[in-house]
Amino acid sequence: MRDHRSGAIVNLSTIGVQIMPVGSGYYAASKAALEGMSGSLYGELKPLGISVTVVEPGGFRTDFAGRSLAQSSTVIDDYADTAGKRRKEHDTVHGTQAGDPAKAARAIIAALESDEPPAFLLLGNDALNTYRRLAEARLDSIKEWEHLTTSTDIDA
Repeated sequence: MRDHRSGAIVNLSTIGVQIMPVGSGYYAASKAALEGMSGSLYGELKPLGISVTVVEPGGFRTDFAGRSLAQSSTVIDDYADTAGKRRKEHDTVHGTQAGDPAKAARAIIAALESDEPPAFLLLGNDALNTYRRLAEARLDSIKEWEHLTTSTDIDA
């Protein structure tokens, strides 16, 4: 791609990076790391004509929550009301997600074929609504604690 001064890298993340669901911290953390790396690559590769796009999809009707989701057979009662709720046997959404994988693929291709592919792309109404809600809540928290945030500079 460097030799040709063109190309595209697409890294699939998850709206879970924003949600940080209890019981899936390992997954959200790995995707957050992917997003951090992608952001750096975006700046490094853009001058070379290579785009980098992170895709944060919401729920899509793939096999993600189906047979491809492996879990331990050991149930730990201490986590029943937290991480235990994420166990596969509690899954009621598999096969009912609103997202169409074929439409997602077409949306990603359309984004990559644009003159300026995005660095960040949400897919699905659920992802968009969740992102907006969480961004507003995070901004409210920043405003609430701004007095402490701004109190840490060296006094002149």
